[in-house]
Amino acid sequence: MNDQQPQPPVPPQGESHRPTSQRPSFADTYRAVQAAQSGRAEEDVVEDKVERPVTAFVVVDAQNDFSEGGSLAVAGAVEAYKATHRHLAGRAGKYSVLVTTRDNHIDPGDHWSDEPDFVDSWPRHCAAGEPGSDYHPEMKRALDYFAAVNPQVPRIDVTKGEYEAAYSGFEGKTEAGVTLADALRAADVERLEVVGVATDHCVRATVLDGLKEGFDVAVFTNQIAAVDDARGKASLDEMAAAGAEILDK
Repeated sequence: MNDQQPQPPVPPQGESHRPTSQRPSFADTYRAVQAAQSGRAEEDVVEDKVERPVTAFVVVDAQNDFSEGGSLAVAGAVEAYKATHRHLAGRAGKYSVLVTTRDNHIDPGDHWSDEPDFVDSWPRHCAAGEPGSDYHPEMKRALDYFAAVNPQVPRIDVTKGEYEAAYSGFEGKTEAGVTLADALRAADVERLEVVGVATDHCVRATVLDGLKEGFDVAVFTNQIAAVDDARGKASLDEMAAAGAEILDK
């Protein structure tokens, strides 16, 4: 099998790194695209509805410190990111919104510890402004690919955990201070498809909170990795019992 990853086109100038606050809302994007395709004025398509479920692709904490070689490395993370790249290369067009979440610790209190228990306390990781908090290059390539082939799709960037422990993406906010739940509802999102790390911590928390917020949620098992394999399996069972759809690929 050829494991070579799809190479992304060069992202359009100003699109892939545009701040969240400057990105168009899904509603604005939809009106603009429909107007361009139909020759109508944008205001004439305000009431148009998207017939298929509006689906967001959610990438949880795919950061350097959570990847092989990082301060809190999760075995299998990079392979999961490669699977995400392949997934987006084949199915990027099905997503109406892209969501990315990141730990962005400034002073998270006893969430960091020199003697961590790896349950409630952890080694120093994902410090704001440091390389460990950046997206891993393999995932960044996948995200850049998505932006290049779907420049019209809005992206919701969420950071969390600045001053306390935070696992779920729904605990975070955008740069403009909007919660993830509110941002998703503003984009009329109905379904979340979730990938990232770690299965037994931030992926689990994000999926369970997404279900509590009323979204349909699916998880791709080939695009996640767990800190502990047994806990990872138990977490998938818990997510499924709560109503999440567990997909192989």
